[in-house]
Amino acid sequence: MGWLAIPPSNDRDWQPDLKTLAWAKIAGDRITFHNIRNCEYRTEKDFCVHTYDRTFDLTKLRQVDCFLVYWGSPHIAHTMVSFNFVGQGILCFSAETRKEKGEDYSTIKGFFRQYEMIYVVADERDVIRLRTNYRKEDVYLYRLKMTPEDARMTFINYISELNRLRNRPEWYNALIDNCTTGIYQNFKPYGPFAWFDWRIIFNGHIDQLIYERGLVDNSMPFQELKRRSYINPVAQAAETAPDFSRRIRMGLPGM
Repeated sequence: MGWLAIPPSNDRDWQPDLKTLAWAKIAGDRITFHNIRNCEYRTEKDFCVHTYDRTFDLTKLRQVDCFLVYWGSPHIAHTMVSFNFVGQGILCFSAETRKEKGEDYSTIKGFFRQYEMIYVVADERDVIRLRTNYRKEDVYLYRLKMTPEDARMTFINYISELNRLRNRPEWYNALIDNCTTGIYQNFKPYGPFAWFDWRIIFNGHIDQLIYERGLVDNSMPFQELKRRSYINPVAQAAETAPDFSRRIRMGLPGM
């Protein structure tokens, strides 16, 4: 049980794409992000890391979208959230394991303080294209029904978590502190998540949960919504297009 005493750290020999932590500074409605990631991929493992800074106007935040990424079991998915600022662009948040050089992800190790948590803040041409075009994972995209006010408060929650992890590292836990439990905590005050649901853990079904609670387009049967929300073909066709984010949303339900 000695692993329980191991402290998390931000000072390790990290993989290049996870080396630099993003952080944000708030000045009224102006939020400046530092180290937004936009990797240039040749293959999944061969890439150049680029980062940039950008300032967003919080009053321009209008839309929030959720991605589900499946790589194996239909019961488990990786979840990501994007925030759309009208006329300024889209910012994607992905809570991930922060791996060291030469380290691979293991679900078993994810239960035992083997990976620190990192919030990757990135361009969608990075984190989405990596999964659809290079890893060949199945990706679904849903528009969330949120008021601009709730979207802004949720966004501020994400910024708080982002800056907190920069100053105080924490362990990733595959059961209780992962990509989806983070969404649950950040959205809970503003979305229909008043009660915990088993699909927060078996998060491959979280799209059905938000469908039942009216947080996505429910004008059609759920299976039809899911079929129409699959974005791999259009993402693969868009490749490095400057309007990648616009293309993957064209014709999707609720958009």
